[in-house]
Amino acid sequence: MGRLVISDGMAEVLRLLQRDEGFDAAAEVAARAAATLGVDGLTVSLATESERAELMWCTDEAAGQFEDLQFTLGEGPGPDAVRGGAMVLVRPGRWPTLGTETAGLGARAVFCFPMGIGAIRVGVLAVVRRTAGPLTDGQVGDAQVLAHALTGRALGGRVPGQDGAALLHAVVHQATGMVSVQLKMSLPQALLRLRAHAYSSGRPLTDVSRNVVARRLRLDLNGNGDGSPLPDSDKD
Repeated sequence: MGRLVISDGMAEVLRLLQRDEGFDAAAEVAARAAATLGVDGLTVSLATESERAELMWCTDEAAGQFEDLQFTLGEGPGPDAVRGGAMVLVRPGRWPTLGTETAGLGARAVFCFPMGIGAIRVGVLAVVRRTAGPLTDGQVGDAQVLAHALTGRALGGRVPGQDGAALLHAVVHQATGMVSVQLKMSLPQALLRLRAHAYSSGRPLTDVSRNVVARRLRLDLNGNGDGSPLPDSDKD
């Protein structure tokens, strides 16, 4: 990735995000991000094993209600962004049922940016406005940078600065693929197994991933691992 061109406001949001201890205490960061993007609401949802989403950030009641409705109905820009791995800018009439249900919410424009790396999807950043119309190129760029930074936070990586420094550890991606094959599950489910094991063992996600890649650790269906090397038949 080349140098990231972001606004001064988003650079400050990234600095705040870097200092924050996690998603739960991030109200100030989320509110500052929404103001920087020039939108009325902002939500961040993390993917769960059931391929639904767990709402982690919500700066506006209408945005939260929109998020809840689209995942209840199983349609909308958020689910499409997670499934497709590309940003989704709402087009009127694209989701008829959702449009009918959200008519009174005041969400006239919704823009969703996937959080993930490669085929791994960890969640979605959604920004909501009460007025119709597109985002500017600068706003889209800022939102993409924020989604990228939040992906790093979700995966236990670091938040990038304006220099575009590497954010995600390739070893996490590789370990996720290995767990997916070993346990015969989807990549998002495999990533959740890795994260659960890292959390329960009190170890960084990258350390757990390195042990999986080095075949010093194999996880079971509950996210546990015995730490023993894999049998030769599994090393091919």
